[in-house]
Amino acid sequence: MEFSGFSPKVLPFLDSIRKNNNKVWFEAHKSEYENLILNPSRAFVVEMGEHLQALEPTINAEPKINKSLYRIYRDTRRMGANKEPIKHRIGVIFWQGSGKRMQSSSFYMHFSPEELYVAVGVRWFEKPMLDAFREYIKDDAKRQELADILNKIKGMGKNYTHLEKGYKRYPKGFDKDMPNADLSLYKGMATYKLLDPHLIEDGKALITTLFEIYEDMLPLQQFMYEVSLRIEV
Repeated sequence: MEFSGFSPKVLPFLDSIRKNNNKVWFEAHKSEYENLILNPSRAFVVEMGEHLQALEPTINAEPKINKSLYRIYRDTRRMGANKEPIKHRIGVIFWQGSGKRMQSSSFYMHFSPEELYVAVGVRWFEKPMLDAFREYIKDDAKRQELADILNKIKGMGKNYTHLEKGYKRYPKGFDKDMPNADLSLYKGMATYKLLDPHLIEDGKALITTLFEIYEDMLPLQQFMYEVSLRIEV
């Protein structure tokens, strides 16, 4: 299936999921989910993946659920999890390496009726990735390199930004007098941009726009991939 964009019916359908968030309603509308979301998402992964592999040949682009695509059903068993059973935000991820997709440096996007969110990096750290990140940036030169990457991306004048700090106290091995010590206070390290969600309806424009963003943010992708290679197995 060639990717030509998502139907204009997709965003209203996601809004309908939000208003009718139960499995009975969703099962009655499952064919709409498959036709409006699942099938074009698979086509998108194939085409976007080919573009991204021109930037990073080892990027994983697998048009399957629990690979580049996410389950539409939310895991409500986890403590503190959102208890609505159906997601009304559709995510796609292209990750690098053989590690867990959410703990590997990645090119990511999601769309909802409110926004199209495009990001690069690792959006939150589990402990192995957090430990690897902190150990990597203990080196003054690496902290400076990361600071330069973030400043360059934000300075492009394209409304790029990065995640906010998540911790208030410096971890062991860092203190306020170290250059760029605040980089140790992050719970994730990613840059991102917010776009009009209706962009998903134009396949060519979506691919072109995302590729430009991902190419601009590639230095962070590469930096975080180096971090991921240092996770102790």
